[in-house]
Amino acid sequence: MDAKAQQRREAEQWSREQLERHQCAKLNWLLSEILPSNTFYANKLAHAPHKLASLESLASFPFTFKDELIGGDPPDVAANRTYPLEDYVRFHRTSGTRGRPLVVLDTADDWQWWIDTWQFVYDAADVGPADRVFLAFSFGPFIGFWSAHDAAVARGCLVIPGGGMSTIQRIDLLRSSRATVVCCTPSYALRMAEVAEEQEVDLRASDVRALIVAGEPGGSVPAVRQRIETAWGARVVDHSGATEVGPWGYASANDEGLHVIESEFIAEFLSVETGQPAGEGELSELLLTSLGRRGCPVIRYRTGDLVRPQWNHDQPSRFVLLPGGVLGRTDDMMIIRGVNIFPSAVEQILRGFPEVVEYRMTARREHEMDSLTIEVEDRLEQPERIAEELQLRLGLRVDVVSVPLGSLPRYEAKSRRFVDLRDES
Repeated sequence: MDAKAQQRREAEQWSREQLERHQCAKLNWLLSEILPSNTFYANKLAHAPHKLASLESLASFPFTFKDELIGGDPPDVAANRTYPLEDYVRFHRTSGTRGRPLVVLDTADDWQWWIDTWQFVYDAADVGPADRVFLAFSFGPFIGFWSAHDAAVARGCLVIPGGGMSTIQRIDLLRSSRATVVCCTPSYALRMAEVAEEQEVDLRASDVRALIVAGEPGGSVPAVRQRIETAWGARVVDHSGATEVGPWGYASANDEGLHVIESEFIAEFLSVETGQPAGEGELSELLLTSLGRRGCPVIRYRTGDLVRPQWNHDQPSRFVLLPGGVLGRTDDMMIIRGVNIFPSAVEQILRGFPEVVEYRMTARREHEMDSLTIEVEDRLEQPERIAEELQLRLGLRVDVVSVPLGSLPRYEAKSRRFVDLRDES
């Protein structure tokens, strides 16, 4: 085990007191490095302490929202830049699935932080130098491809990029290259399995032993994970990160949730019900402060991710655990006849039907009430049984409509299975 790997293992075993001292010291270092040259935070933190005696003082800092970061100079480049443009070496952009794309830049030091932090993810998947890592992403500004790529190279793996290929070409390449690890979204893992079945290719006979999935909920959703693992004959390892934040989450040892990498991020949790700090297991929004990224720092960033924090758990890592991973998004939550519903909860039920190939959920607002319609590609063409299961599990009657096989969109990156038309009603 090299020195950095040893440091990661030690950090996972810190007591809460040790961890908070470490976080406070790193946050003070970050503030000393970015202020006052980072005008975004110099203005934002004008009335906040620039050196903290303890993490308790962080609660006096204002929140940071994504909308604030858009509209820098030049336009669309993150407004929270610390340095002149010529100091940056990496250009990446958010997907734009929830608004305007945001360009985020990294210095060489920041990018090294990305690579080092990503190693927690590869540790969780037991990736070693003998592995062949296949990246099933298109070549572009999406940061997940590049961070996974460079982190695997740094780990000594053979890295196989799958950009610019059709799905069947990727399947052929990962088989011929004898890839052992695949990085992709959960949706695309299922799409590759679907195409392989159409082509009578048995993915379980490939050398792939693990799929590292990210970009959307799914890797920690039991029905989704089971479906992927059954199709591939391989373990599913969840991961979560964001362009504007960093690679913040890695799979728990039992693959049923995510740990926040608390040596590199300060995690806070706001109760959805009260807006106050959340308690053990309470549904809450995740807030993150990145501790190693000086070029485009984020402090108390409202991620919009909904989670249930658990500090008291029996996992080998002592970092805070998020059972079920990211459960959904604050702006995706529907209230249907008084019941809170998340797309991931619906997906868990739908993926329990092996005959359901693909689906799409559409939310609308009718007379100040949310309504939900689900289209399914169902080999049995019996949507009534799905509606009955949804009513049994959720306590709601949901409209389920059968559509022809192959009629719904397929996705390579983040899926758009949840269509929110509530603001258009």
